[in-house]
Amino acid sequence: MRKTSAVLATLSLAVLALTGCTAAPAFDGVACDRAATGDSVLSVADVTGDLGSLPDVDVFGPVKVDKTSYADITVGDGRALTSDFQPLVLDIAFYGGTSGEKLYNSEFDGDLSRVNNLDFWTQKSPGLGGVLECATAGSRVLAVLTPEDFGQQNAEGFGLADGENVVAVIDVLDVYPTRASGALQFNDARGVPTVVRAVDGTPGIIIPDSAAPKKPVTQTLIKGDGPKVKQGDLIVNNIMAVNWDDKTVTSNTWGSTASLGAAAKELVGATVGSQLLVVIPAAEGSAATAVVVDILGIVPAATQ
Repeated sequence: MRKTSAVLATLSLAVLALTGCTAAPAFDGVACDRAATGDSVLSVADVTGDLGSLPDVDVFGPVKVDKTSYADITVGDGRALTSDFQPLVLDIAFYGGTSGEKLYNSEFDGDLSRVNNLDFWTQKSPGLGGVLECATAGSRVLAVLTPEDFGQQNAEGFGLADGENVVAVIDVLDVYPTRASGALQFNDARGVPTVVRAVDGTPGIIIPDSAAPKKPVTQTLIKGDGPKVKQGDLIVNNIMAVNWDDKTVTSNTWGSTASLGAAAKELVGATVGSQLLVVIPAAEGSAATAVVVDILGIVPAATQ
């Protein structure tokens, strides 16, 4: 878990989960065209149970494949997973391809605040990247992983036989967008930073040569059409913060992972899908800071 920066603390964004690395996404910007690698995958196991609950799985072993393969048991109608760093919530269970015994399962408790990204999971089991590419929220996926794609260290740790495949059942519970999306807003305030954006939405913050404002400033740069953020909401967001004096980036979640935290007062009333610029005046012992925030989503109240 990455430590909460002073900027995020000032904004009252208590970061609960920050994982992943800054590796470039493998399929960002590419049109999703998901297709099973073979319907025969569905014949390797009988999987029953509701999405989000621990499934009952009967593996028809021994399962033998030379290449990791997958098929969707259930195809969800939610957002597609199009980036390694896109925020998501999933549950997963692994089973020995020969023994059929369960090796591991995540919580399967319906908690949608367990926000990670695909990079987090591929660091644990490399083959999950290809298995989940373009999967949609609400899907249940059945996969067979080679020992290499499961992770050799995992295979050894679970005491799998040499060359034993692993059967995985993956529930994609939620997928968030990677960036703000909505209508660009006109702001005519002077003496505040200018924000530019790369094609993938990553912002650049240009600090003016003038002194920082003496009072907090909040501007809506992009206005999304999602629900309004309320006090106490748990939100998923991307954040970039820049020190006003030396113009250095002090916090940045773009290209790595989004943050999850309590909505700061500056964000209350903003809509999901919006991008905000917040200028925090200098305080004793700290310089003024300019922060750009993309509000990607609100975690359902029942799971907070």
